[in-house]
Amino acid sequence: MADQALLVIGSQDALLLGALMSRLHVSWALAAGGRLGVGNDPRYNKTRCFETFPFPNPTPSQAARIRELAEQLDAHRKRQQALHPELTLTGMYNVLEKLRAGDTLTPKERTIHEQGLVSVLRELHDALDSAVFEAYGWNDLAAELVGKPGATTPLPDKPEAQAAAEEELLRRLVELNAARAAEEARGLVRWLRPDYQNPGATSATATATTPSQVEADLGPAEEAEASATPATSGKAAWPRGMREQVAAVRSALAHQPLPAEAIAARFKRTPRAGVQAVLEALEELGMVALEDGAYRLQG
Repeated sequence: MADQALLVIGSQDALLLGALMSRLHVSWALAAGGRLGVGNDPRYNKTRCFETFPFPNPTPSQAARIRELAEQLDAHRKRQQALHPELTLTGMYNVLEKLRAGDTLTPKERTIHEQGLVSVLRELHDALDSAVFEAYGWNDLAAELVGKPGATTPLPDKPEAQAAAEEELLRRLVELNAARAAEEARGLVRWLRPDYQNPGATSATATATTPSQVEADLGPAEEAEASATPATSGKAAWPRGMREQVAAVRSALAHQPLPAEAIAARFKRTPRAGVQAVLEALEELGMVALEDGAYRLQG
């Protein structure tokens, strides 16, 4: 049996709990994390899965809804496990996945279903997923993914529409991750626990209030080139928008590997910090690789 480690994330805010329990974070963690053991089991890595995850910026009403559902879900699991000490989370979620897939339950699984009230667990998770998708502004993906199997464990064989929606979800999260990294390079940090992480800052700096969520979609190379059209000086202006910054960096690497300095030199005022932030975010998610001092596109 492979060694297992416990990862503790300290926060009293159920908003954080709700985001981490959502299908969006599970998809991110399965893609960004590693694999372990003979069974190639998913491994949650704090640096790759948690620290890089771009949390949503919900409205007050959206945040309240996510907190409410997260607390209900947590209370439900604790209540049923207290009533049935032999009941495990692994057993409950294995049954949940079988319910979503429409598979027939074994007698042991039916007992778990009854003891854990897994149908209620399923409803709570579906409601939470819908609320988190709404907080990102991605209700179009919610329509394709909420309630589908594969939300809590890897699903090798998926319908084509579901696989496409999951790929699009990861693309949007990767781009949002790059946007956040570029913001931090400019000094805008979205603290999860501002009172603890940045106690001396003003409220605007500490909480980093931002505009509403925008759906991100990495465009083709032609769009990237258009976003970086050279100015009269012969160099392109470094785009202001995060989406365009990511596209511009990808376009620069479309034909050959380049060092960060060479990419920055393509733009007016040589935006080294912004280019490096985008590159590091894309590298963390496996979209670019650094070899011999130069970055190249992956895949």
